[in-house]
Amino acid sequence: MSDQRIDDILIVGGGTAGWITAAFLARKLQAHKPDGVKITLIESPEIGIIGVGEGTFPSIQDTMRAIGVDEARFMRGADATFKQGIKFVDWTTAPKGGRHSHYYHPFNNPRQMNGVIDLAPYWLMGLAGNAPLSDAVTLQDKVCDAGKAPKRIDDPQYGGPLSYAYHFDASKLAGLMREVAVELGVKHLLGNVETANLDERGAIASVTTREHGDLTAGLYIDCTGFAGALIGKALGSAWQDKGDVLFVDRALAMQVPYDRPDAPLACTTISTAHEAGWTWDIGLPTRRGIGYVYSSRHTDDERAERVLRDYIGPAAKDLTPRQLKLRIGHREKHWIKNCVAVGLSGGFLEPLESTGIVLIEAAAWMIAKLFPRAGGMEATAKLFNAAMDDRYRRIIDFLKLHYCLSKRTDNAFWTDNADPTTMPESLKELLEMWRHRPPGAFDFPNLHESFKWFNYQYILYGMGFRTDLGPNAAAYPHGELAKREFQHVQMASQRAVAAMPDHRALLNEVYASGFRSRAPEGQELASGSIEGLRR
Repeated sequence: MSDQRIDDILIVGGGTAGWITAAFLARKLQAHKPDGVKITLIESPEIGIIGVGEGTFPSIQDTMRAIGVDEARFMRGADATFKQGIKFVDWTTAPKGGRHSHYYHPFNNPRQMNGVIDLAPYWLMGLAGNAPLSDAVTLQDKVCDAGKAPKRIDDPQYGGPLSYAYHFDASKLAGLMREVAVELGVKHLLGNVETANLDERGAIASVTTREHGDLTAGLYIDCTGFAGALIGKALGSAWQDKGDVLFVDRALAMQVPYDRPDAPLACTTISTAHEAGWTWDIGLPTRRGIGYVYSSRHTDDERAERVLRDYIGPAAKDLTPRQLKLRIGHREKHWIKNCVAVGLSGGFLEPLESTGIVLIEAAAWMIAKLFPRAGGMEATAKLFNAAMDDRYRRIIDFLKLHYCLSKRTDNAFWTDNADPTTMPESLKELLEMWRHRPPGAFDFPNLHESFKWFNYQYILYGMGFRTDLGPNAAAYPHGELAKREFQHVQMASQRAVAAMPDHRALLNEVYASGFRSRAPEGQELASGSIEGLRR
């Protein structure tokens, strides 16, 4: 198999995973050219899209730009709005007497002294006053509080003064990606795959479909969701359950209309902690996507629905929630023989930080970059599996960080999450080091990190973690310079609030006439887009 030439790919399953992968590979592997790799996608007309989170991470800009999608077309086609981060409400402590606490995980990189010196130690020394870390080192807290957009109408496509991602309608995003993929040469089939047939080596020889008979390819990509029809059922890759670390396993979702067409649009995902989980609240152009993610071990479905309805208020009266069962974990191997899993077929780690699409993007980038067209399938699979395992392991650490530092005691969900026996050893080791220094770049040297050191800082100190710099205080001699930097950030924040447009106003302009700056089709970021998957 290692020296077998691959001239065609069959993607089984559509949805967000299938169509992003199809469009990306079609662009990178030149599916529309005579010597390019031919790509076919077959999807069942009977299977819907889960689309829980309706959110992305900034890496989506790199991926869409690499595919060659005009940003305004992307936004219109997916009903997208701008997302500048996540606002975490009541995660540290339960609300008391109507008083709520919150912190931000913004997407902007923190300001650094002279471009290289971390400000977090000086924030820990109290030199920024009472400002939260994210407010002390970025402009984004104040911009989000003011309801402002991260860019202006004449800024470059997929770029602007502030880092951003998007909220979107999952079904419409999949539809847009299908349209783009077909334009790039992908063959689209509607049909149901009934069996996967293996050859004498244990690789997939063909898949049998009800409508089209047997289909063959050099590489099969499994985008069949939690079913894992190829990677799991046919090739036997075991599912590694992570429910002992990440407890949520259910979600109730509603689509809530605005009370008026010009209602303000939130600039972040609003994630509010509740007794046995948390709600997401996402602003789209004509509705809010709101859902409650919870642990069935710590509450029941009836109580969960009451929590969701109480959060939404009167607008939920005539709405019926959609219930989703979440399978938390990932495959032991994502690539076996001539089959690779992308999306839910490979794993899912809850929608807290919108990592679902990040993992799809990472897989698509690696398949394209490592594509073993002329041979080396076994070695490529080994490299891919190690990379995905690293990425899942680190994401699990990052997600658990949100829960394990909470001081909430109003439900066993929170006290169980704070129990060290439910924490990965790798996370416990990091927390032990961070008791005496803040997270830094040397903690995360791997290319396959989805989150950087400053993402950990925003969560760590947003949750009230204590770092004692006392024993090594001499290592931080730039106090006066740090004070000036903190003052500069505050002044720049005020200027940004004044300069940036209202979120909905910019969105209306984009939907009506597009951005004024045009980007060359298919142009990648000069810095190399894989790095964007670490942001």
